[in-house]
Amino acid sequence: MEQPNGVHWTVIILTCQYKDSVQVFQRELEVRQKREQIPSGTLLLAVEDPKTRVGSGGATLNALLVAAEHLSARAGFTVVMSDVLHSAWILILHMGRDFPFDDCGRAFTCLPVENLQAPVEALVCNLDCLLDIMTYRLGPGSPPGVWVCSTDMLLSVPPNPGISWDDFRGARVIAFPGSPVYALNHGVYLTDSQGFVLDIYYQGSMEKIQQCVRPDGQVPLVSGVVFFSVETAEHLLATHVSPPLDACTYMGLDSGAQPVQLSLFFDILLSMARNVSREDFLTGRSPEMGQGDMDITGYLKGARAQLWRELRNQPLTMVYIPDGTYSYMTANASEFLNSLMVPGVPGAQIIHSQVEEPQLLEASCSVVSCLLEGPVHLGPRSVLQHCHLRGPIHIGAGCFVNGLDTAQSEALHGLELHDLVLQGHHVRLHGSLSRIFTLVGRLDSWDRQGAGTYLNMSWSEFFKKTGIRDWDLWDPDIPSSERCLLNARLFPVCHPLRALGPGDMLWMLQPQEDGGEVQRAWRASWRLSWEQLQPCLDRAATLDSRRDLFFFQALQKARHVLEARQDLCLRPLIQAAVHEGCPGPLLAILDKVAAGAKDPGVAARALACVADVLGCMAEGRGGLRSGPAANPEWMRPFSFLECGDLVRGVEALAQERNKWLSRPALLVRAARHYEGAEQILIRQAVMTAQHFVSTETVEMPAIGQWVVTECPARVDFSGGWSDTPPIAYELGGAVLGLAVRVDGRRPIGARARRILEPELRLAVGPRQDEMTMKIVCRSLDDLQDYCQPHAPGALLKAAFICAGIVNVGSELPLHEQLLHSFEGGFELHTWSELPHGSGLGTSSILAGAALAALQRAAGQAVGTTALIHAVLHLEQVLTTGGGWQDQVSGLMPGIKVGRSQAQLPLKVEVEEITVPEGFVQKLNEHLLLVYTGKTRLARNLLQDVLRNWYARLPAVVQNARSLVQQTEECAEAFRQGNLPLLGQYLTSYWEQKKLMAPGCEPLAVQRMMDVLAPHVYGQSLAGAGGGGFLYLLTKEPQQKEALEAVLAKAEGLGNYSIHLVEVDMQGLSLQLMGRQSST
Repeated sequence: MEQPNGVHWTVIILTCQYKDSVQVFQRELEVRQKREQIPSGTLLLAVEDPKTRVGSGGATLNALLVAAEHLSARAGFTVVMSDVLHSAWILILHMGRDFPFDDCGRAFTCLPVENLQAPVEALVCNLDCLLDIMTYRLGPGSPPGVWVCSTDMLLSVPPNPGISWDDFRGARVIAFPGSPVYALNHGVYLTDSQGFVLDIYYQGSMEKIQQCVRPDGQVPLVSGVVFFSVETAEHLLATHVSPPLDACTYMGLDSGAQPVQLSLFFDILLSMARNVSREDFLTGRSPEMGQGDMDITGYLKGARAQLWRELRNQPLTMVYIPDGTYSYMTANASEFLNSLMVPGVPGAQIIHSQVEEPQLLEASCSVVSCLLEGPVHLGPRSVLQHCHLRGPIHIGAGCFVNGLDTAQSEALHGLELHDLVLQGHHVRLHGSLSRIFTLVGRLDSWDRQGAGTYLNMSWSEFFKKTGIRDWDLWDPDIPSSERCLLNARLFPVCHPLRALGPGDMLWMLQPQEDGGEVQRAWRASWRLSWEQLQPCLDRAATLDSRRDLFFFQALQKARHVLEARQDLCLRPLIQAAVHEGCPGPLLAILDKVAAGAKDPGVAARALACVADVLGCMAEGRGGLRSGPAANPEWMRPFSFLECGDLVRGVEALAQERNKWLSRPALLVRAARHYEGAEQILIRQAVMTAQHFVSTETVEMPAIGQWVVTECPARVDFSGGWSDTPPIAYELGGAVLGLAVRVDGRRPIGARARRILEPELRLAVGPRQDEMTMKIVCRSLDDLQDYCQPHAPGALLKAAFICAGIVNVGSELPLHEQLLHSFEGGFELHTWSELPHGSGLGTSSILAGAALAALQRAAGQAVGTTALIHAVLHLEQVLTTGGGWQDQVSGLMPGIKVGRSQAQLPLKVEVEEITVPEGFVQKLNEHLLLVYTGKTRLARNLLQDVLRNWYARLPAVVQNARSLVQQTEECAEAFRQGNLPLLGQYLTSYWEQKKLMAPGCEPLAVQRMMDVLAPHVYGQSLAGAGGGGFLYLLTKEPQQKEALEAVLAKAEGLGNYSIHLVEVDMQGLSLQLMGRQSST
């Protein structure tokens, strides 16, 4: 039953005071389920307390009944059956009382926390933190039962609190350390040495509190977290059918029972405390009772007697979390502001906010879910939440400002606020929704007792300063001893002639001597007290307003991230926009960024984000994200992009997109076409490599004379994937590679010659003397599939185009072009002795060999550096994409590092690595290739990597940086000739590849690598992985036969083979041969 990875809750219940809030909070739970904070199978219930003040005990009993009722119905029962609790993990979250600093209560108070690992971007409320703590810290390992958690506190719990559930029965309370002084105004547990609770004190004397002090000098505070075993929960549930406890549930109230207020801790749990006698328990009174007009002592005594009968024999134990922290969220504004300050943060905390002038935010202030335009100054220990403000505004120290927008900004101009709480509220009065504003002082008390203050001054001082009189605020029949801030009619909610604004309260800070027009308007308004306001608050409108502002600032963030080319992941924001039903505005802003981009990289990333939005809208249905993107309906927008008309291209894409939003399959296909559009922009960026392609005119070989090129294969030792566009020009790439011969042979080559016939003869084969595919092109139509990589001879056709021999867009037919420029046609053969999908860079090196042979046959000599860039161009024409490492390592000799800077045009520079004398021979003796027998089938690895890069997944961005950094470290290891260190880098490199492209390690290859691991310094699959060749750096020299014997003993490895490999010190070779007859 243990669930170490987090509790999979059967039911989560959120209790709330107000009937109007039930649907609102139900939606909030469901939103969190969509965000994957709550398991998809969990039953979610927002439950109204039977009466506004039934206490935490009554709310718990009612919630338990509702949970059992729903589970019973789900199980097919027609009556409530406690048996359903035996396999259920239930979490009851209590909303608690009203909170003066958040209209939606303490549970929905936003914290200055940003969860960068969350799959969905969202504000973090206290409810979210408590859900996380209960699910992943306190709950794991617990047996079936009922957890109860208050939401009126801030908790922190270490990852492994060490709670043992062995032989557990009864109920268990969770306690946190607090000082004896703090405990004077709080509840504490008195326990014995075995952890059994003896008593629970609330605001006890220091003498009693000292009895509870633990060896660490702290006392165990009552924290609001309780667990009931199934047995105890059944006993508690049994009380709901008998008076007077039936009045704690909706069933009892519906039957006409008199309500009873019950405390979870000082009624229900206290009945289980070992030192509490029956007589003391029955005559006691819980602190939640407060003072009432009616004497209900006898009624409460009957309720407690029933609890004693049911629960007295249930053991109550305590778990103390010494490394945890607990803080009750009081109505004290100073304490509330302190709770929103994260210790150790040097500057301002800016959470889910966009701030135009962050230098105006002083240290130890906090901004959460705000959009601040222009000069907005925020002083120390001040907090802004859910505000859209336009400066100039000056908010000094010790302020809390919440729920204002630009319409109210003008009221703050020219003022300097200090030690104030200014809030905007959504209220519903007689069915109409309106905005009202409240203003109080940071030092004001919400207590009913005491002299009281307002705006940090005594009432008499306030009356003298403002001209307001006590009869403006209180009816004459309210005794002066009962007059307080809670019941003072201070806050205008309706003016007969105009809408209200913050100015209707802020005038009190600087009143005119004669009272002024604003004071008269205040008197003319219908005003309510804080108490009277609470039932009028529209919590649905409040949460909707917060959500709207969050997404509004998030859209500004998305735009800034893209335009400023920040490596910040937008996928959580995309998930949030889709899950909460507002992808439209996000798509519009992405279109705007793409159309207005001056940089193709910014535009491509914006289009990639659109593809992510569409994929997310498909909700995992509709097929794989990777797939074809050549539907004729999308050719019009593609043509605009191909022509460089970004504005019309993005507009046409959006018009076409709107036709593909109706079902998941269409959404996925639309996403693929947006990735196709992104590839067009990548292609244009990579095409800038043409700046570095140059040729020299030389004498054309005679007709029939072969030009033969041969190349080694390549082995990548570090940095692969960093050479892949767009990473290569957005981050910058660095790859260390080796040119290698396999079994003593240079396995890749091409040959070209001119022929008399004005046609193109193409041939492809596994060896120079064995051509298995032959194609003859006699017209331009025969070349039209040059951009379809899987079409027969596509690479060779693209080579003719990139070499400038053929212009497929010309009106001249093919034969005329050939006769005019070359007095005949060409014959081109290519071969590779390596299997398809080898991972040794075959296709790019083959492209380089073919281009070099063709250019020379056409009377043009091309240098190796130019050839490297020409291959980049060719692969974009071919539409395969790909990076530059293969041609760098296969066309250039020996050991080298290729590098590209984070800029366009894309330029690749190569550095030859000098190694100690004799090290190349030593390397040859320790380097082996193992053909795994697995052809790489994952054609979509590249698309997945690009998708993750454009999403700027943090792990991928960090990994890409590590690839570049490790390349430089690996180069130094080569300079030192350190084989063991090179082996470590090789193994690390394989881990980096797997992180970059998950799924690149087939199970059979993993088994093979496990078998070989004791015999090697390091190993990695070549290239992108997924199959092909594995290369090893063996601990001992000349290990081919030894490793063949090792692998022969292993089972299930398939058709593998081991090959000798040596560093090739020649690179690309080119020869002019004698004339031979045409084949």
